[in-house]
Amino acid sequence: MAKKRIRIDMEDADGARYDIKLEGNVTREKVLKIFEMMDLMNIEEEQETTNMDSIGSKIWHIVDKFFPMGKFTSTNILEKYEDEYNEPVKLSIISTYLSRFSTKGKIDRIRTGREWTYQTIKLSQKHQ
Repeated sequence: MAKKRIRIDMEDADGARYDIKLEGNVTREKVLKIFEMMDLMNIEEEQETTNMDSIGSKIWHIVDKFFPMGKFTSTNILEKYEDEYNEPVKLSIISTYLSRFSTKGKIDRIRTGREWTYQTIKLSQKHQ
């Protein structure tokens, strides 16, 4: 199994910079702990300006709009994409972007039979 590496660079509202590196046995739980730490430190995720010109941003818009909760497949995204933007896109392109989103920790990816099933990762707020 290949050694995984994740690097997270952040800057808070006061201008302090943070550089976090995870190497080795990187699990979803460990990444979620990093995000919980960011939440405790009150570091917001940098809001990307939505560039609806790129295919990746359009695919993410579909995921976020139609599947904020629950599971979906690349075929589900393909159908919604073509309905929403009225333009064709190859299933392989959607699959590639969904795989990238999974690698970036935006969605979970689970093998179900012959296809991948995806689900958006939502960080739960812990109230004490």
